[in-house]
Parts: sequence; C-alpha cells; structure tokens
Amino acid sequence: MGRTLSLVDSLALGDLHVFLGRALRVEDGSVRLIAGSGVLAVYVAVLHPAGLLDESPTVLGLRTFAITATEPFDVVVPVRSLLMRVEGLLESSTSDVAEPVLLTLPLEVNTVTWAAISPPRGSWAALQSLPASQLEVVARRGIEAVAAAVPGEVGEQIVRKARTEIWGRPIEGLDFVPQGAAFASYSLGFLGEGDTVAIYESGAWTRLTTKRGHVLVKRRGWTLSR
Repeated sequence: MGRTLSLVDSLALGDLHVFLGRALRVEDGSVRLIAGSGVLAVYVAVLHPAGLLDESPTVLGLRTFAITATEPFDVVVPVRSLLMRVEGLLESSTSDVAEPVLLTLPLEVNTVTWAAISPPRGSWAALQSLPASQLEVVARRGIEAVAAAVPGEVGEQIVRKARTEIWGRPIEGLDFVPQGAAFASYSLGFLGEGDTVAIYESGAWTRLTTKRGHVLVKRRGWTLSR
C-alpha cells in the first residue's frame, strides 16, 4: 500500500490538479511533497543546474494546500504520475465538496538533485514589492527570446544552454533576481491582474510571493556578492 494524504476537500484537489498541470508543461520531471501541521507544500523545479559547470540558478515554484492531520513526510514523486492520480479522483468523485479526499501517492524517486536543496523557513527580510504586470512582461519577452534562440528541432544541450543564458539574466532594476523567476511566476499561474509581488531575501535565497503562490530562487555561489 502506497503512502496517502487527505486533502481537506475537492476544491483543494482541483487546485492541486491545476498547479500540477502547469508544472508538467514547464518540465516533465518530479515534485517534492512536504506534509505536516495540516499543510501540504508542493515544490516544482522550473530551473536548476544540470551539473557542476551549469551556471543556472535554482528556481522553484511552491504552492500550499490544506490537508487533514497526517504523519509528517517529505517525498519526491513523478509529476505526471501524481497528476494522473489526481485526474482519476476528479473523474470518479461523487462525494460532497466539503468532504476530505484521500489521495494515494506514486512510488518515490531518489535521484532528483534539486530536491535536496531546502529553502529557509524563517528569517526572511522584506526588500520591496512590484506589480505582477512587470514580471509578466519580463516572462513574455524571455519566452519569445528562447523561442527565437532555438528554432526547429535542436538537441537538448542547445536548448538548455539557451534557457540558462536567457533566464539567468537579471531582471532590470532587480540585479539579484534572474529572469527565470519571472518565467516561473508567470508559467505557474502566480501572476494575476492587479496583483502585487512581494520580494524577500534570506541568505542566498530570494522569495517572490503573491496571493497565488511563491517562487524561490537560490543564487549560484559566484553571484553571492552583489
């Protein structure tokens, strides 16, 4: 019997379905699930270094969901497998909206390097805020630049190099935040019309927060001195 968790209701299940679908379109990889104190934290990697010589920043998306009491756990599972299980529950659900929904998790994976990196839970210092529309403009321009840099059928290494170069560039006026953070915020659905993005920092980490979710950025060691 696999590990299970209980979301508080079908609305939470629907929100999880939307988030996982967006995450899958960004990268068909894995998600990290951390459960405890009535909260499920779901982390997805939008960008991360592929090796020691890869200068990509680590950019993670985070959404939280309410769950019923459960034993704490921290696991990594394939995003596609988890999404299929969520979709199966949505298709077969006949329960009342307010009733908890039991979700059985896929088998864990143990080879995901980015999942070993944990953002700090406290000591975040507020830096500034900016309109979500500003990040959306950066994300859209970056998407166009990536598409122009890798036209047609090219190898994965070339695609990764182009993505690293473009999404690793700093946002104008925010030298410590790579454009990949804007891409993550936009592609994961964290930027709503009229929303404000609050920016925080803790050590080598920067957090961009809206009412829809969080993006966490860990700068590479060579960028720590600003």
